[in-house]
Amino acid sequence: MTGAFRPVPRAGRRRGAVAVLGAALVAVALASGCGIRTTSVPVDAGAAPSRVPCKLSSADVTTRSPDSVAAPVYLVCASQLVTVDRPVPAGASGSGPLVAARALLEQVRQAPPETERRAGFSTAVPAGLRVEPSRAGDPAGAVRLSSQPEDLSEVALAQLVCTYAENEALVTKGSVVLGGPGEYPARGYLCTSQTKARPQDGTIPDVLDLD
Repeated sequence: MTGAFRPVPRAGRRRGAVAVLGAALVAVALASGCGIRTTSVPVDAGAAPSRVPCKLSSADVTTRSPDSVAAPVYLVCASQLVTVDRPVPAGASGSGPLVAARALLEQVRQAPPETERRAGFSTAVPAGLRVEPSRAGDPAGAVRLSSQPEDLSEVALAQLVCTYAENEALVTKGSVVLGGPGEYPARGYLCTSQTKARPQDGTIPDVLDLD
């Protein structure tokens, strides 16, 4: 019948299939010749390289004035505590626990500058946290906070304890002695390697009896 659809003979269909298969084999050969390895399963290339170095270049370090000194302050980076140097008044360390604690708290609670944020640093210490004078009966070197230490987040408390542990004026019997505004006695807290590695785990700080 003129104009009617005419089925392709089987031999023609076989020749067409062979041609398609041949083209596919040529493509594979060309890919192999270009150094491209074909694979039928996904390839795990590993985790993407980290873009959070947790390290500042010398050009990014905060400059300090002649009447200040660099003090280590613990910030949060990659879920760990990492130190950065911050400027504090030169006489802060030798002026007693209260002055030293206030100077260090001012640095650890402030939002990191742009250079530190780019490197992955942040802080969990509340901006409104303050240091108050110790009370009669508190151990030597104790400082009182405007919030109970246990009311702070685990990471914030770890930051503060480890920052204070770097200053001799704030260490008593190997621990940092902190209290709050209430009538609860001040207690000693340790900054350990576990504190720095996993501050969010709730294993920090170690509480000491200071009788």
